[in-house]
Amino acid sequence: MEEQRIIKRISNKRISEWFWGWFLIAPTTIGLIILNIIPAIQSFYMSFFKIGDFGVNNEFVGLANYERMLNDPQVWRAVINTLRYTVLVVPISIFLSAVIAVILNSNIKGQDIYRSIYFIPVVATPAAVTMVWRWLYNYHYGLINFVIKKIGLQPVKWMDDPNVAMISIAIIGIWSIVGYNMVLILAGLQEIPHTYYEAASIDGANSIVMFFKIILPMVSPTIFFVMITSIIQCMQVFDVVYMMINVSNPAYDKTVSLVYLFYNNTFRYYDEGYGSAIVMLLLVIISIITVIQVKLQKKWVNYL
Repeated sequence: MEEQRIIKRISNKRISEWFWGWFLIAPTTIGLIILNIIPAIQSFYMSFFKIGDFGVNNEFVGLANYERMLNDPQVWRAVINTLRYTVLVVPISIFLSAVIAVILNSNIKGQDIYRSIYFIPVVATPAAVTMVWRWLYNYHYGLINFVIKKIGLQPVKWMDDPNVAMISIAIIGIWSIVGYNMVLILAGLQEIPHTYYEAASIDGANSIVMFFKIILPMVSPTIFFVMITSIIQCMQVFDVVYMMINVSNPAYDKTVSLVYLFYNNTFRYYDEGYGSAIVMLLLVIISIITVIQVKLQKKWVNYL
């Protein structure tokens, strides 16, 4: 009899934990399903159709949208541009974030002020950020070219030169993401026990040795998370490219991203089926990159 009461008490406790666990994650789960999973399924379904006006009279075309996409040189240019942007932004932003986090983790005056300043780009709206950078990059009146001319150099067509435009956009991306990554890495640094630094100091280790032997291994899980999220975010770049580059810009072919191409086909040319196929290609690329990272992280991420 006593055993049955104990079993019942344990089962009631498990049911209560199960209920409250699901209750607490329900908002996130419901939001994920409504905002991410359902749209992804709908996009996959639409990629097999030529969508009619207002979503009616849809014509099933099978793999025609995918065949067209594979033979479209603009799609592959967009793939290359998206990967180039990611390669430019992710390593530099993570490196800068790590350096800033290490500096702000030390005992310096005005830590809170510096942290707030670096985090401002994260909370600023993309539209406002882009408008400021458009003014800075302006060929005739921009502050950057004004300084360049003052030191005797020729002004640069930051947004119109196909060889420079992608670098200009990448600079905005780095500036926008450094603060967020810095906060995450800083949180990881603050979890490292100070006894490790004290023991290394007693053994005669300098700052460089501590960075590579203590800081980097201990914070590697955080860096891995930052890398995953940064790559996914960069692969979905749209707002900066959309607001800085229009279809008539000479640098359009060198800067158009996959999401920008999806937007043009879906909302400008009203070819939702083809746009959905482009999104599916982006999903496949991101999935492949993520799987590769998860496989490789076993070789360099140190979980204690």
